[in-house]
Amino acid sequence: MQSFDSDGVQIAFIDVPAKEGASGGGNPILLIHGFASNHAVNWVNTLWVRYLTEAGYRVIALDNRGHGQSEKLYDPGAYTSDQMAGDAVRLLRHLGIARADVMGYSMGARIAAHMALDHPTEVRSLLIGGLGFNLVDGRGLPQGIAEALEAPAGTPAPNPTAATFRTFAEQTKSDLRALAACIRASRQTLSRAELSAIDTPTLISVGTLDTVAGSGPELAKLMPNARALDLPNRDHSTAVGDRLHRQGVLEFLAQRP
Repeated sequence: MQSFDSDGVQIAFIDVPAKEGASGGGNPILLIHGFASNHAVNWVNTLWVRYLTEAGYRVIALDNRGHGQSEKLYDPGAYTSDQMAGDAVRLLRHLGIARADVMGYSMGARIAAHMALDHPTEVRSLLIGGLGFNLVDGRGLPQGIAEALEAPAGTPAPNPTAATFRTFAEQTKSDLRALAACIRASRQTLSRAELSAIDTPTLISVGTLDTVAGSGPELAKLMPNARALDLPNRDHSTAVGDRLHRQGVLEFLAQRP
């Protein structure tokens, strides 16, 4: 992996060239992973990087601050969605990319939406996965995740979701204290007025069994240039690498301006 200085924070990333001659024409797409994940788990292991590069897209994927090989910070104030969106914008500028398609999943989708709102000229299209109407109403993940991450090993979690995140974070060998700081600060919502101001071409992909994301179609209704893609019989964990998800994204990218 490579790394760069993002306003004093070291951010790790990959930059994978497109397959020559494919329909994507070498256009860049930035991938932003979800909470407690990293670029490899979210995008490499699910074959997104392979499919996108074979389709002709240059793929850039970062480890968000506090995750993967990026710098670990322990102050919750360092993990607002605006700050994390800033890392993504600075990465594009570091690579000399003026404009890119941006795809995020779950927390990464929230970051991507903030990026499109605050830096619209740098986002060619917006691909939101694993996040629907909860971007507006703030529901979704229950309380107790930070406490479960900080608890001594073997401590019962306050709810099944918190227990799942603790297990997942341990499996990915994450810094539990950094993740606890992140989850305390990274769930900013966007207002209806802010969403109506995002006229970037947008695809919202949510599994029909996802109890975390909220409704994709309801979120799409609030945005002037968005459409929803339902992923049948997929939940928050299984939707990301779903075949129909990949197919829908590639069709969207081929059709967007």
